[in-house]
Amino acid sequence: MKHTYKITGMTCGSCKSSVEKSLRNIDEVSDVEVNLENQEATITMNSHIKVTELQKSLASKYTITQKEVKNVFTSTQSSSFEIEEEKSKLQQLKPLLLIIFYIATASILLHYKGWSWSAFMLDFMGLFYIVFSFFKMLDLKGFPESFRMYDPLAKRVPFYGKVYPFIETALGLMFLMRFEINVALIITLIVLGITTIGVTKTLLDKKSIRCACLGTALKLPMTEATFIENAIMIVMAILMLLNIF
Repeated sequence: MKHTYKITGMTCGSCKSSVEKSLRNIDEVSDVEVNLENQEATITMNSHIKVTELQKSLASKYTITQKEVKNVFTSTQSSSFEIEEEKSKLQQLKPLLLIIFYIATASILLHYKGWSWSAFMLDFMGLFYIVFSFFKMLDLKGFPESFRMYDPLAKRVPFYGKVYPFIETALGLMFLMRFEINVALIITLIVLGITTIGVTKTLLDKKSIRCACLGTALKLPMTEATFIENAIMIVMAILMLLNIF
């Protein structure tokens, strides 16, 4: 018999291999197929195994649940589940929202005596890149695997994922030091434009994957917040290039 389960917590190829190995070690399991992009596992078993037993075999960072089957008679239960899931997402996004809040606050305080929109945006973009690249560098080995899950260029050119944190650091320094600002703005439009295409496709396909915007240290879900943060940076870059402020 075959059963399909949802598994959260997988961010890279090594996660996929670890889950497959753990599940195959269970008695009565004859085969396991894990789909990293869909965060699903199809398990072939000789006799039915409880989800609790499957969970025990996995590391604590992974959560396995029976794949939901839509049923008109369970709409109330499904609604409750969706509400709880939304609450969980907000809790997971809390670090990201706090970081953006602190970056914005710091950028405002730097210029509150002599306000300048252009100076504010340059410092916001610079601090954004420096802070976000810091979290990516905490796990330089795991970040590329997580990043290529949704970034189109990283999928085609794996090396791009490896150097991306350093690109962000360089851009951050360029904005903060006011060095070749137009070049930094153009690169921002290119790299974040590519990433935003991948983020948009992931959201439209309703794939449940981790966002690599803060590396792998903070396990953030891919949500509309990722699209919004990229959009803010892209809009700022366009405004600066057009000399609107």
